Amino acid sequence: MSEQRTRPVVYAVWLIIASVIGWYAAFQLTVEKFALLENPQEALGCDLSPFIQCSTNLQSWQGSVFGFPNPIIGLTGWMAPLVVGVAILAGARFPRWFWAAFGVGITFAFGLVCWLIAQSLYDLFVLCPWCMVTWAVTIPTFFATMVHLARNGTFTGNAKVRAAAEKLMPWVPLATVLAYALVIFLAQLQGLDFLGEMAKILF
Repeated sequence: MSEQRTRPVVYAVWLIIASVIGWYAAFQLTVEKFALLENPQEALGCDLSPFIQCSTNLQSWQGSVFGFPNPIIGLTGWMAPLVVGVAILAGARFPRWFWAAFGVGITFAFGLVCWLIAQSLYDLFVLCPWCMVTWAVTIPTFFATMVHLARNGTFTGNAKVRAAAEKLMPWVPLATVLAYALVIFLAQLQGLDFLGEMAKILF
């Protein structure tokens, strides 16, 4: 089988698309952070309502969990999958250790996103629009990367496992939709709880 036929073109294209979207969201959050520093009292362009806004997230300690604004992580981090995607399309072939390191990075991003989702829902009680864009591309990137690492032999050299993983890739969109649905469901539940607590205070 030729290298052209075995090259994961669809996965590479997705990495490029996700990286561009994720980087743009991080860039917009960085711009909003600068605007917030210059005018702390001014509403940001992404402040759509008391529950859909960027200001609360950017001003919270969760918004700078490593001591600097989280968007900086996105500005730098999304460059990795972008380069990998372009390199794959150009015909590059990476060793197993590289894919393992790449998988660790994507897993870290996914874990951070899950933690930030929980913080937004259960601590800050707001949803940041540009943060949600980042979540939307990080989740499927994680699923697709884990399947790819299973099928390219990073996890194991077992031919049966790799063949089974190959069949899982078409299911990544469904897994992504289910993940989105779970986040929406949790947001709705938290929204109802929050409104209930507000009603008790007011009445």
